[in-house]
Amino acid sequence: MRARILTAMVLATVLILVLLYGPPWSTRALLALFIAAGAWEWSGFLGVSKRAARMGYVLLVAAVAIGARELLIDSSDFSRLMQFSAAWWILALLWILLAPQRTRTWATALAGLLALVPAWVALTRLVEFWPRGTHWVLFIMSLVFAADTGAYFAGTACGRVKLAPQVSPGKTWEGVVGGMLLATLVGFAGSRWFGLAAAAFVPLCLAAAAFSVVGDLTESMFKRAAGLKDSGRLFPGHGGVLDRVDGVLAAAPVMCLGLLWMGLGP
Repeated sequence: MRARILTAMVLATVLILVLLYGPPWSTRALLALFIAAGAWEWSGFLGVSKRAARMGYVLLVAAVAIGARELLIDSSDFSRLMQFSAAWWILALLWILLAPQRTRTWATALAGLLALVPAWVALTRLVEFWPRGTHWVLFIMSLVFAADTGAYFAGTACGRVKLAPQVSPGKTWEGVVGGMLLATLVGFAGSRWFGLAAAAFVPLCLAAAAFSVVGDLTESMFKRAAGLKDSGRLFPGHGGVLDRVDGVLAAAPVMCLGLLWMGLGP
């Protein structure tokens, strides 16, 4: 627990400094590291051990991500990508519920592309084109971390009913409720921060937080299939990069889509 808390404090400090006070290139570098590290760790789910094969997957994800960002400059195209991403995460939920043991290598590789690419496009578009874009990136990450933290403590204190025992035996419905409660508070704070009506913004935050749970469970499904406890060992007490941002992968496209529907954006 001590290592988990100290690591979280360091990560939060670095994130705030880079997004709010760093030069523009530092945010772009952070997001580039985000997709590269995420793709590297996802390649570990494929059952390949050779560095060349894993690096090949990283390059594939990077190429698709850059291509998607360059081709989908128009707002309508970007909106369709976010809709496609939301549909994918709903499909991932059905996968978790109905057939969590059926994870073929090709399907796992495709799932990595569908998880990583739209999220990276969403975050980079926020930074490059949206007013207060870095603030939005920080808020999305804060919302997901709040939902995850609330779920952890509520689940530890009073968790009884398992959420998805075949995928992640430690997660409970009580934890989900705790996470949603903390996400609600963050949503209200965000509505004040961005000057938005809470009646519309808080439900969007809850939807994004709910999708973040699906992102977490999806990564857990692939880790379990690969026989891994964590996606990596970069962060003491937390695991790898994907273990920290799996919820962001699902929440970022949903949040962007909701904000577009609310008439916000460039």
